[in-house]
Parts: sequence; structure tokens; C-alpha cells
Amino acid sequence: MPLSGLIPFVDRLPIPRVLKPVSQNRISTNYIVRMTEFRQKLHRDLPPTRLWGYEGKYPGPTIETHKNRLIKVLWLNKLPSRHLLPVDKTIHGANHGAPEVRTVVHVHDGVSPPDSDGHPEAWFTRGFKQTGPYFRRKISRYPNRQQATTLWYHDHALGITRLNVYAGLAGFYLLRDKHEKSLQLPKGKFEIPLLIQDRSFNKDGSLFYPKKPTPAPPKSPTPSIVPEFFGDTILVNGKVWPFLEVQPRKYRLRLANGSNARFYTLSFTSGQPFIQIGTDGGLLPKPVLVKKLILGPAERADVIVDFSKYKGQTITLKNNARAPFPNGDPVDPKTTGLVMQFRVTQPLKQKDNSRVPVRLNRIAPLFPHQASRVRNLPLVESTDRFGRLMLLLDNKRWDDPITEKPRLNSVEVWNLINTTPDTHPIHLHLVHFQIVNRQPFDVAQFNANGKLMFTGPSRPPDPNEKGLKDTVRANPGEVTRIIARFGPFTGEYVWHCHILEHEDHEMMRPMFISPNKTKSVVHNNHPTTVWIAPTILRRLSSRRVKRRR
Repeated sequence: MPLSGLIPFVDRLPIPRVLKPVSQNRISTNYIVRMTEFRQKLHRDLPPTRLWGYEGKYPGPTIETHKNRLIKVLWLNKLPSRHLLPVDKTIHGANHGAPEVRTVVHVHDGVSPPDSDGHPEAWFTRGFKQTGPYFRRKISRYPNRQQATTLWYHDHALGITRLNVYAGLAGFYLLRDKHEKSLQLPKGKFEIPLLIQDRSFNKDGSLFYPKKPTPAPPKSPTPSIVPEFFGDTILVNGKVWPFLEVQPRKYRLRLANGSNARFYTLSFTSGQPFIQIGTDGGLLPKPVLVKKLILGPAERADVIVDFSKYKGQTITLKNNARAPFPNGDPVDPKTTGLVMQFRVTQPLKQKDNSRVPVRLNRIAPLFPHQASRVRNLPLVESTDRFGRLMLLLDNKRWDDPITEKPRLNSVEVWNLINTTPDTHPIHLHLVHFQIVNRQPFDVAQFNANGKLMFTGPSRPPDPNEKGLKDTVRANPGEVTRIIARFGPFTGEYVWHCHILEHEDHEMMRPMFISPNKTKSVVHNNHPTTVWIAPTILRRLSSRRVKRRR
């Protein structure tokens, strides 16, 4: 059983170090990043915890770069052959002799070519002794052609993402550009990345993760995947309920929800607002004041917090999101209702010349009339052969034939029709999208005959969602409409729910960006070669070979 009773706010917030390249030249900046097992102290009163991480730390070091600067990363798996968490070998990707420990890295929000995107079946083992069917290259390439934003990198191996990320395989990736620099936002030690995750611990300090659901279907195996995981402690940057001493001035906080399944509704005990300046894909058009900030798994928020009026005060960052979100169990105000503490106890050492600009960014809007196709994509509950809960996209499994095949540079509207009782954070690889609106519908009628009957008017996205997104909260009983231009690369990518237990249990689908009858495309004056592997061609066929489960 998990340990409880840890005292909050006794450990300082660690700040992940910025990763140094091994070399750089006119063309690229080059890194080597090793995945290893190690022990790290996560709380004053816990023994060191056995973890996995990048470069021997949890979370991994921050990769920081600039727009249009090519980065090459050699990701090395130096992990042991046995997993430190219970592995269910009955789910997709984990059966038929697949190695128990396999990894692949996805730079989340990266506009990356398909062979460097972290495809779930591009996994590799220690020393590249075994590789998945989509593995193409040892060195990943990240062109960084998009605008400045908060990205993060994490494991993405098929059928085991939930365990690898929970073990510690995650880190920040910050992309900068000249426009962002010109805004005079808080910088240096006044810009702080915050990776928020939940965990549970055994008495010996080891990570607790359940071996099977409670209650479990009678015929379910052991270990067996759980519908979601919710820990009883909150960590920020790898520390349980840390504190940070700050000056009475403005700070820029780069928030990322790295939890498996937990949503967060964040607020300050001081009542002060977040000044949100950015979201998943970059800066918002203008700042938005938010008293309560909702973050689903994988969502990011770029915020400015002004402590200038709170000299000498202690301010707690709280969470009030139910689990599962939005209608599950309430938080425990003494544990899962706490995130971290800010102590405004440091003297102001110099004048705060940072600012909050009235205007931040220009975003070219996409309009539904531009769409060449509108797709209705239901999110549905089902069960697998053991009677376990299984969530699906468009009632299809991972190995079913590809159905989402947008043309390069085409615009599509996707209607995410959520028939389930929970909110799902839906993530599309490669593209940035815009939220069109959300609209309630009659779930019972849709389940009965597949017809959408709306029960109320549509509502626009929240003001702090009116930027470029890669992950959207699709709420229960609503159609969430998103619009995207698909490109600049062609090939196979994926879209999925970012509740990792759902993703690992079939709530993920491939999508294929098909070329417009050309062998190459040009994006920002950079040629992009189109290459279609034989395995991808097989996936595109009407009879995609299914793997036995």
C-alpha cells in the first residue's frame, strides 16, 4: 500500500539544469542524452527513490534552443532489462515477445519529421539491440522552425508509456525566438519551469504503482493495466510539495502538467491571478488574467505572476480538480489539494524592468469554411477481452486501418464527440490547431442512432485557449471542434488521449499526412523529403494486418 503522511513544504524547489551540447557547428547543435536508472531523494523524510531519467536526473535536463536552429540528439537507452514497475504484457505493443524495457522519445509540440517524432513503434532497447518496426534512425533531428514556446520531451513507447513516464522519463524543451526576446518578459533566474506530476510511494521510498484495477474483472491478468492512475502526493520538478523563495517582483512560470491522468485546477491562496501569456504552441495574442488555471495532462501554460504586493507573505499554489476530471473524487486539501509554496522573503535586489506587454503575438486564424474535410470522431467507452474498461477513438483500435489521412497543407475540422463521463486531453502530433468551439449534445441519442442532437448553443474557447494548441480538453457530453492545417511534413504520425493509461490501452490512432503527388515539399525555404516506408504503405491499405492481443 502507498505511504502517506509526508510533511509539505520542507524541500526547496529544484530547477533542472540546462543541457550542454557535446558539439555544435554551422549546421546543427548536437547532444547525447542517456536514459539511466539511479536513486534520487524526492522528499526530506523519504529514502532515495529508484527512478529512471535522462542524464541521471528526474526530471531530465532542460533542452534550450532557438527558432530555426537544427538540433540533433543521440538518445541512448542504458536502462536495465527488467522494468521497475509492473508490466502488463496483454496490451498492444507489450505482447508477442516485445522486450520489457523499450523506449522512444517524443518532443511534445515539436514540428518534427516522422522519423524523429517518437512514433510509438520506433522504440529501441539498450544499445539498440532490438528496435521496433518504425525505428529509422539513432540520431533524431529537430528543425525548430516554429515560434517560441514551452515544449517538453518524454517517453512514448507503445504499450508502456504510462510506466516509463511515471518512472521519471520527462523533461523540458524551451524554444526561443527574437520576437519573444523583444517583449522584455521576466528572464534568467526569474523564469522558472515547473513540471507538475503526482506520485505515490511505498514505505521504503520506492514508487508505488498498482498491479491491477480495484475491483479487477475476474479474468484479468496480473499485472493488469488500470483505467487511470492518481497519486496521493504532488511533485514539482521532482520534489514533493516544494517551496521557492522569491523576490517581490514579477516571475515567469512555465507550467507543464506531466501527470499520467490527473488534471489540475490551480489557484493561489493570496487570490492573485495568473497573467497567462502563452499556451501549448506559443504566445497568446494578448495576456489573459486567470484566477483558476485548468491544466489537463500534457497541457502547458506560460504565465507571469507578480509578487510585488506580497512582500513577507507565504503563498500556496493549490489544486482543486476532481479525479477523474471533472466529476470524480474531490481533492484532499492536505495532500492532492497542495502543489507548492512561494515565500516572498528575498529582498528585491534590483529594479524589476520586466513587463507584461499589451500585445504579445499575431496568430493567423483558421476558419471552418477553409476546411476541405470535417471529421466526426467519437470518444467511446468499451471493454477488452478480459472485461477491462477500454477507451477508443472513433471506436477503433491502434492496429485498425488508418482512417485519418489528411493531405499535405490541407485544413480540416475535427469534431471530437465525447460520449464518456470524463474529460480527455486529446493530443495531435506534428500540428498546431485552434479550438473553434464546444457544444453540448444528447449522448443517449447519439449512442442509439449516431445522430448529433445539440442541447445548447456552442461556446467559444476560453480566452486563454485562443492560441495555438497541441492538446485540447474534450469534455464529457460535448462536441469539441478543432481546426488544423496539416503539415509541413508528410508521413505517419499519431493522435491520442494523453491520459497515459488510456493511450497505452488503445486510445491512440495513427494518422497519415499524404503528399500532394509530389516527392518533396518546401517549408520556410527548407526542402522536406517525402519517404514512405513499406510498413507505412501496408498500414494505409484497406486491410491493415492486426496483431493478436
